[in-house]
Amino acid sequence: MGVGMGFLDSLRPNRAAQFDLVGAAGNAIDLTRRRPTISLSKQGGAVGNLRVNLSWQMRTSDIEDRRRQSGRLLRHPLKFFQPEPVQAHTQGVATVDLDLGCLYELADGSKGVVQALGEFYGDLNSAPYVKHSGDDRFGSGSGETIFVNLDHREEIRRLLFFVYIYDQTPAFDRTHAKMTLYPGHGPRIEIDLDERAPEARSCAVFLLENVKGELLVRREVKFVYGFQGELDRMYGWGMQWGRGVKAGKA
Repeated sequence: MGVGMGFLDSLRPNRAAQFDLVGAAGNAIDLTRRRPTISLSKQGGAVGNLRVNLSWQMRTSDIEDRRRQSGRLLRHPLKFFQPEPVQAHTQGVATVDLDLGCLYELADGSKGVVQALGEFYGDLNSAPYVKHSGDDRFGSGSGETIFVNLDHREEIRRLLFFVYIYDQTPAFDRTHAKMTLYPGHGPRIEIDLDERAPEARSCAVFLLENVKGELLVRREVKFVYGFQGELDRMYGWGMQWGRGVKAGKA
């Protein structure tokens, strides 16, 4: 799942970078199938740093199972003294590792990817004007974040934000995942990955496109069974892909 070497030399990790976390107010706009598109330009959010955050948590099916078990305990009181199996729940939490990435195409035709895999963290103040803040392998409350410098919007043609599961079993059906966009001005924009796709390993979540100077966000939420190469083919990026390994992974 790595990438060809034509554009990789310009992507170097820089974890020391500081980012402006000023975001939107308390209100939010949901992008859905019925309302899939919004204009950042018309919302006044096409300037400054756009913060794109991926967060997720386990689905509540395990809680619902416990409620059903409580009903059975009323009918069979002796089962109350049996130890509760926790292996499935613990394993489920440990194996969910969603990763955030972004395919970019700039106005000069250059293309590439920003993602933790391969340590292609990008750059905020020079091309590609997209920066990954670092890998979250444990699903913490902050999730994973990518910043986009929209003050260079004229140099951006399109960005495809996606989520993938690097090296564990597919788990989209076991998580509530959400991508939230925090423009420099205007309300935040939320996109739920609310479709069940138990065998999928990647999901194209949304496109940010510069259409005649107007920045448009379009909800995609398209699950695929492969990785970045399949997303590339689906959206016509035309890059060469090979296997990549996370830092600290063999």
